Amino acid sequence: MDWRRLKFPIFAIGAQVAFLILFGVLGEYGDDSKPIHPGTSEGSLKLYPYFQDVHVMIFVGFGFLMTFLKRYGFSAVSVNLLVAAFVLQWAFIVRGIIHMVAMGHVKFAIYLGEMLSADFAAATVLISFGAVLGKASPLQLLIMALVEVVFAQINEFIGLYMFSAQDVGESMYIHAFGAYFGLAVARMLYNEKHEEAKSEGSVYQSDIFSMIGTIFLWLFWPSFNGGAAAGDEQQRALINTYLSLAACTIITFAMSQLVDKRGKFNMVHVQNATLAGGVALGTSANMPLQPWGAMLVGCIAGVISVLGYQYLTPLLKAKLKIHDTCGVNNLHGMPGILAGVVGAVAAAMAKPETWGESLYEVFPLMVPMANTTEFETAVDLYDVTRPGSGRSAIIQGGYQMLALVLTLVIAVVGGAITGLLLRLNCCDNVQGGRMFDDREFFIVEGQGYPDVEGHDHDVTLRERHGDNDTTKTPMLEG
Repeated sequence: MDWRRLKFPIFAIGAQVAFLILFGVLGEYGDDSKPIHPGTSEGSLKLYPYFQDVHVMIFVGFGFLMTFLKRYGFSAVSVNLLVAAFVLQWAFIVRGIIHMVAMGHVKFAIYLGEMLSADFAAATVLISFGAVLGKASPLQLLIMALVEVVFAQINEFIGLYMFSAQDVGESMYIHAFGAYFGLAVARMLYNEKHEEAKSEGSVYQSDIFSMIGTIFLWLFWPSFNGGAAAGDEQQRALINTYLSLAACTIITFAMSQLVDKRGKFNMVHVQNATLAGGVALGTSANMPLQPWGAMLVGCIAGVISVLGYQYLTPLLKAKLKIHDTCGVNNLHGMPGILAGVVGAVAAAMAKPETWGESLYEVFPLMVPMANTTEFETAVDLYDVTRPGSGRSAIIQGGYQMLALVLTLVIAVVGGAITGLLLRLNCCDNVQGGRMFDDREFFIVEGQGYPDVEGHDHDVTLRERHGDNDTTKTPMLEG
């Protein structure tokens, strides 16, 4: 075996052993699962269907969405599985240590709520994966995940617990962060040999597979935005996301035909921009935007996403040397920024007269301070039980914007640092014509595997088992 191929198994086995030790020393079951507390909380079990919906999004939705590359389907689905499984475990540890340091916990607990948060952490890294799809080795991706989870969880802790900037669907803390972290990594990994890779691009069948991912993500996105909420907030999150996705889809198809010189639909837009409404609604999903407001956000998201794919992606590559394989800036980045802005505006305009008790449920620091007339009024009218900081709507909106800005800064700086790390020769870099090709890391069945000229290939049994002295026979023209 080539010594270079030993780096990944050594790193992966070492990481898994470290995870086992850290879970053994620092982890424990949550109270509902401990044998000394027989029985399970019904409240916690109600979260399981939403967790499963998000789980499907992570492993099926994201995986198949990235199968559009004609020669990279194995990697898109299976490396997606690898990275997600790695991040799930690492996120428990990182989140647990952060909370142990900040809140004085002795150990971190494993329970359904944290399982959902671990899936969200995986989504962050998988979004970044989309920016470097086909250009990074499995070893590089695990190293990227190791670093990114730390940056992402620190950023989220600052935003949620220090700024109290709310983001129920995590459009700032997951989508915007993951997109711009990934773009910064892609910029650091960029080299002129990208042009030598002739495998980039799709074929009819790969685009169909990619649409499987799109449909799964589209169907389950309301659970992504609303799974962590409760009560009327959850109801609004589900309804708002549902309507935003529907409106976004209509606008995406319309815009796709408008920007094409031949007046035809572009599958890149259909596969991706139709989902932008779910991203753009994430921060404000649980807020009383009204149905028409949610639909308007979806419409705006569809417009900026399609225009991004059509015009901005080529510009970023030509002017800034940022090669964004999946267009994560257009699906996750710009819609994530839109989500943050919408959330900040909604917070700045929030009033108890129109929001009712939801104002204090969504923004707990806006509850009036204790021993004030305003607090007594809130107790009488809105069933408030705990005093807050008396934060005004304008200040809350300012903190929402501050969290968005901080997210972008940490993502770009963290991504750039990570990208420089991944450029080291020891990280198993993928070069030139080896990019976007499953054969670099997988045993590939020959029949049905198109070459760069569009032919299918058949391979002998010897080649499948690693004998390089074999020939490939063209079978069918693609």
